[in-house]
Amino acid sequence: MRQGLGLQVLLMCLGAAMCSHGSLPLEHAHRRRLSLHRHRERGKEGQVLHRSKRGWVWNQFFVIEEYTGPDPVLVGRLHSDVDSGIGNIKYILSGEGAGTIFVIDDKTGNIHATKTLDREEQAQYTLTAQAVARDTNKPLEPPSEFIVKVQDINDNPPEFLHGPYYARVPEMSNVGTSVMQVTATDADDPTYGNSARLVYSILQGQPYFSVEPQTGIIRTALPNMDREARQEYDVVIQAKDMGGHMGGLSGTTEVKITLTDVNDNPPKFPQSVYAMSVSEDKVVGEEVGRLKAKDPDIGENGLVTYRLIEGDGMDVFEITTDSQTREGVIKLKKLVDFETKRAYFLKVEASNMHVDPRFIAWGPYKDTATVKIMVEDADEPPAFTAPGYSFQVEENAPEGTVVGQVHAQDTDVANSPVRYMIPRYTDIEQFFSIGPEDGVIKTTRPLDREALPWHNISVSATEIGGHHQDAKVHVTIKVKDMNDNAPEFATKYEVFVCESASPGKLIQTVSAVDKDEMTETQLFHFSIAPEAANNQNFSLKDNRDNTASIYVTRKGFSRLAQDIYFLPIEIDDGGSPPMSSTNTLTIRVCSCDSKDTMLSCNVEPYILPAGLSTGALIAILACIVILLAIVVLFVALRRQKKEPLIVFEEEDIRENIITYDDEGGGEEDTEAFDIATLQNPDGASGFIPRKDIVPEMQYPYRPGGPPVASVDVDDFIKTRISDADNEPTAPPYDSIQIYGYEGRGSVAGSLSSLESVTTDSDLDYDYLQSWGPRFKKLADLYGTKDSIDDDS
Repeated sequence: MRQGLGLQVLLMCLGAAMCSHGSLPLEHAHRRRLSLHRHRERGKEGQVLHRSKRGWVWNQFFVIEEYTGPDPVLVGRLHSDVDSGIGNIKYILSGEGAGTIFVIDDKTGNIHATKTLDREEQAQYTLTAQAVARDTNKPLEPPSEFIVKVQDINDNPPEFLHGPYYARVPEMSNVGTSVMQVTATDADDPTYGNSARLVYSILQGQPYFSVEPQTGIIRTALPNMDREARQEYDVVIQAKDMGGHMGGLSGTTEVKITLTDVNDNPPKFPQSVYAMSVSEDKVVGEEVGRLKAKDPDIGENGLVTYRLIEGDGMDVFEITTDSQTREGVIKLKKLVDFETKRAYFLKVEASNMHVDPRFIAWGPYKDTATVKIMVEDADEPPAFTAPGYSFQVEENAPEGTVVGQVHAQDTDVANSPVRYMIPRYTDIEQFFSIGPEDGVIKTTRPLDREALPWHNISVSATEIGGHHQDAKVHVTIKVKDMNDNAPEFATKYEVFVCESASPGKLIQTVSAVDKDEMTETQLFHFSIAPEAANNQNFSLKDNRDNTASIYVTRKGFSRLAQDIYFLPIEIDDGGSPPMSSTNTLTIRVCSCDSKDTMLSCNVEPYILPAGLSTGALIAILACIVILLAIVVLFVALRRQKKEPLIVFEEEDIRENIITYDDEGGGEEDTEAFDIATLQNPDGASGFIPRKDIVPEMQYPYRPGGPPVASVDVDDFIKTRISDADNEPTAPPYDSIQIYGYEGRGSVAGSLSSLESVTTDSDLDYDYLQSWGPRFKKLADLYGTKDSIDDDS
C-alpha cells in the first residue's frame, strides 16, 4: 500500500433475503464489491505512469422498492484501508435521506435502509460517505458521493388519465375505419423489465369495434352499421402491463361511440293518396291542407322539399315547405268556384335537399303522392257584372234624373234575387237614390258642378233571404258643365295713375276667370260698360288673349280735384248661352316724380302745414303723450303723501312715540308720552283744531245716561253717529293709539264684560223689549237670565 494510508472500500448490495436471513450467495456479494488497485502504464517514450490511489471506489447501490421485511435492508458496507479494526475509525453518512431513510454503523460502516422505498416517489438518492478519526474527528479521506437506486417492481397498474372517452364515426363506414386512439400510462419503470409494457384489448363492444393491442387505436369491425337501427355504443378497453402475460396489472376505460348520420334514406310518404277540401269562399293564400314525407335521417340529411309536378290544379294551388314541421303546405293560389269546378287533382313530389354522392346508387331520394282536393259550396255574396261603373249627369238637372244602372246577380245555384242600396257614408249629402230591385241611380236634387264636379259613391248588393252577405261596387258620377257662371276679374286690382300721366299711358292689364269650363277656342271679350263709354279719362283695348289693357286718354290729373276714379268694365265669356258681368276697376291718382316713381297716393299731405310730414306729426304726438303720463304720475305720487289732520302747537304727536322692550304701564305710565292725547278732547285744557275743517262753534258735551223706554233707539243711534261724524273737535283717525295693557287704577274701571256674570246689577233691562226687533235677541238673553234667577 502507498504510504500505508490507503483506503479500500467494499461495497455490497444485499438482497432482501440476505438482509433478513443471511442466505445470499457469496458470489452475489462479490459482484457488488470493488477493490482499490494500481495500474501502471507505459507512455510513448517508455515513461512509467502511476495512477493515483482513490479513497472510494464502488458501483451504484440497489435497493428493491416496497420491501416489507422485519429487519432493515442492508444496502452496503464502507471500509477504509486505514481501519485496523480497533475502533479508531468513524464512518459518517450524509446526503438525501441520511439519518432518516439510510443509517450507517459508524464502527463497521454497514448502511441500512430503515423505511420502505417507492421508486415512483423517488427513483434514486445521492449520499456522501466520509471516514474520520474517532477521537479527533479529523478526516482521514476526502468525502465522496455515491448513488443508491431504488429497483423497480411491478406495483402500479396502467391508468387511462383522460377517460371516459367520447367518439363519433359516420354510419355505414367501412370495416377498419379509425374511430379514435386511447392511451394508458404506467408509473413503473419502462426501462426495467416488462412492468410498463402495455397491451390493449377490448372487453365490451364486439363485434362492432376492435382495438389494436400495441397502439390503442379503436376501429370499426362490422360493415354497414346503421344509425337509424342503433346510434350509440358503449365500448370498454383494457390496458394490461407485463406485455399482457399472466400476473400483470390492468386498467380499463369506457368509450362512448356515437354513429353520425349520413343521407342514406330517401323520404317516404306514409300514404299514396291524400284527400283535402276547400270552400269556395276562401281567399287567395289560405291553407288548404298539409302532408309530410318521413325521412329517418336527421339534420340537413333529413330536409325535405316539396313541389307540384302534375295535375289539373297546378294553376289554382301552390305548395310550400314549413320550416318548423318540415311539412308540405298546400295553399290557394286562385279563387275556386263550386259552380264552375268541384274537384282538382295534384301530384306532389318530396325529395331530399342534400344527396350524398356515396349513396346515390341507393336512390332515388324522392317519393310522390296524389292529392285530391274537393271544392265545397258556400253562400257567396252577389257579383256585379262590372268591377266598377262610371256615369255622367247634366249640371242643374231636375230631381229624379236617371244617372245610370248597376246590375248584380247571385252566383250560387239558388240564384236568389238581389236588393240594392247606397251606403250612407259614401253619399253623406244624399245626392242620389237607387232602386232596390232594378239598381237604377237617380238624382235627388239639382247638382252644381262648381261646388262638386265629381261624386264617388258605392252601391251594395245583398241576396234576399240569404246570409246577408253583400257585395260592393264603386260608382263614379261626373257632373257635366253648363255655362251658368259669369266671368269676373282674376284678382282684385288696385290701379295707380300719376298726376302728370300723358295720354296713351298703359296703366294696367286685367284678366278674367270663369268658374265654368272653357274650351280651348273660347275667349273673354272686354269692353267699357255703356254707362262709362263716354268718359274722357281712360280707354280699354281687348288683347284677344283673355286680357285687356287700360290706357290714359287725357293729360293731367289732380288729387285735389279728384283722387279716385271708378271704371266699369264688362266681360263676356262667349259661351252658350253667353254670360257677362260688369266689374269695376278702381284707379287712384298719385303724386310722382320726374321718372314716374310714385311718391304718395293720399290727399292729406296738401292740407298739412308745409315742412311737416306724417312721421314728424306722429313723433310730436308721442312726445306729448309721454309728457302727460309723467305729469299724471308725479301728481299721483304727491297725493299719496298725506299730511296729519291735527295741527299741534309744538310738534306732531307721532314724533313722540318711543319704543320700549316692555309694554308700558298703561294709563299710569305718563313719563313716555302725553296721556292727554288719549283722553276725551272735551276734557283737555285746550281746543285742538283740525286742518281740514275750521269749526265755527264748539259743540257742547252731551252726557250719556241710560235711555228711557219712550225714546226711539234707532233715531237715537243715528243722531249720535251724525254728531260724531260732524264733530270738528274729534281726534282724526290716524291719532288713535292702541295699548295691549290697560294699567291699574283706571278711573273708568274695567270695560270687560267677563265679570258681569258674577256681579250683581241693579239695572232694569225691561225697557229692551220696547226697542224693536233689532234688539229682540238682546232682550231675550237678559230676560232669560232674569227668569232663571227668579226660579233659583
